[in-house]
Amino acid sequence: MLDFSSSFCDILKDRMAVFLCFLFLIISSATGCDRCVHQSKVAYFSKASALSTGACAYGSMAIGFNSGHLAAAVSSLYKDGAGCGACFQIRCKNTTLCSSRGTRVIVTDLNSNNQTDFVLSSRAFMAMANKGMGQDVLKHGILDVEYKRVPCEYKNQNLAVRVEESSKKPNYLAIKLLYQGGQTEVVAMDVAKVGALTYWME
Repeated sequence: MLDFSSSFCDILKDRMAVFLCFLFLIISSATGCDRCVHQSKVAYFSKASALSTGACAYGSMAIGFNSGHLAAAVSSLYKDGAGCGACFQIRCKNTTLCSSRGTRVIVTDLNSNNQTDFVLSSRAFMAMANKGMGQDVLKHGILDVEYKRVPCEYKNQNLAVRVEESSKKPNYLAIKLLYQGGQTEVVAMDVAKVGALTYWME
């Protein structure tokens, strides 16, 4: 005679284990979510050129991105360069000084100072302020903020691929992706010589 009660209990245990594992994966992905709202601090660079000559190597083009609202991000957001060009909405928590809309920035550099998640251009830093309080915000130097990842939007611009001057024939090709919209990252590319459809290199 079969013991249905023990079989049922075994099935229930297996299903509970699967459910708990699934729940753990949901929680893990939620805590690592760069689209969620995070609490941190931000500082600013007095010169925007510090961000245009940064690790993302956009050069002088960076100053034209997003009206100069640029940022250096910590390594967890910089992602070994995959985070270059990512957009974030940042809002200062001091309601006396700052507006509720905050500012939108584009990552153009790596922030190696782990006391703040971002270092902003002074223009982006002041853009968080209430009307007429930009200089007051600058005097604080560091502000408590909340931020989240947001889609990048480039009006009248398509995704562009720029070949860098540092490229050297025949073995070194350096490229930069510009105007990548949305909220994703390009982490790898395959290239091939014209006509060599069967030989692609990553």
